[in-house]
This record gives sequence, structure tokens and C-alpha cells, in this order.
Amino acid sequence: MGDLVALIEAERPDLLLMQEAKQPLEALPHFVGGTFHWQEMQRRVYGLAFWSPHDLGEAHSIPLPVSPLPLRVPPRLAQLLKFDGISFANVHLSHGQMLNRRQLLTIAQATSGPTAIIGDCNAVGRIILPDFTEVGPLDPTHKLRTRLDRCLVRGLGCTAARVLARGPSDHHPIEVHLTRR
Repeated sequence: MGDLVALIEAERPDLLLMQEAKQPLEALPHFVGGTFHWQEMQRRVYGLAFWSPHDLGEAHSIPLPVSPLPLRVPPRLAQLLKFDGISFANVHLSHGQMLNRRQLLTIAQATSGPTAIIGDCNAVGRIILPDFTEVGPLDPTHKLRTRLDRCLVRGLGCTAARVLARGPSDHHPIEVHLTRR
């Protein structure tokens, strides 16, 4: 929790999206104020979460496509929330490259207007999603020197994007500054 508090205090984000977040993080507002919402993922000890210094209300989630293969991983969700008229989708997508592209398309179809899809896309290579542009940093975001964490936007621009120092996670946080077009 201390690393997360330090990150918030240093970066002062308007919105912090987290993947593989555990339920004890619900105590985060006691340390830094703001709004926190945790979304459990089926058959996992972690879920998706967001924190903001602003009152954002509740998020909701949508189920994402799953693999038809036996021994597949548990189903995935996208956590959706609205902030300042922009739809944000917090994601931790599947590792299968075809499956995670189908999951992204499902999110794109479930949202309208200005939208940002941010999180662990587990995507290797270029992502092509109709009406969306990838604006996140191009540097590696995982300890294995690959870029798994992405930001895709529709109807938004990006004035800055960078990879932050890695804390206890195997992923580096990314920071993006979004603007309306």
C-alpha cells in the first residue's frame, strides 16, 4: 500500500487504474482520500480497481469473450467508468493474441463517444482497433522488457505519455495525459 500512496502523492493523477488489485486496497482512501472502487474477477484473488481524488461514483463491468479451449483461464472483465464525459475502460486482457483483440473490439462496441482503453492488454505487436489510436508510451512496461500495458483512445488526443519506475509489481505504471479533440 505504501508504494501506491507514494505514487499518488508524487504523480497526483486525476484517475489511477489498477489491474491485479487485491481487495485490501479498498483502504486506500483512508491514506490519500478520494474515491476507490474494486471489481472482483471470477475465480481470482485479484480484480480491477480505480482511484481518483474526484467523486466518480460507481463503475460497472462488462464480460469479455473467453477462449473455447479446455483448461482456459477464468473469464475476464472490463471495468467501465465515466469521468468528465469520457468513458474509461480498465482492462487486464487475456494472453491469446486473437482473443485479446476480440476483447478490445467488445469494449469498443460497448462504449460510445470519447473513450480510453487503458491497462494490461497482454498484446504483442501492433493493435488495430477501428476508430481507436494507440497513444501510450512505446517503451517496455514489463520486467521482461516487453510492452504489455497500453492506452488506446477514440475522440481524444494525448499530450504526453511515459513509463514510470516499477515498484513491487512486475509491470511499470504508465502515465498518459489525455485531451479532447
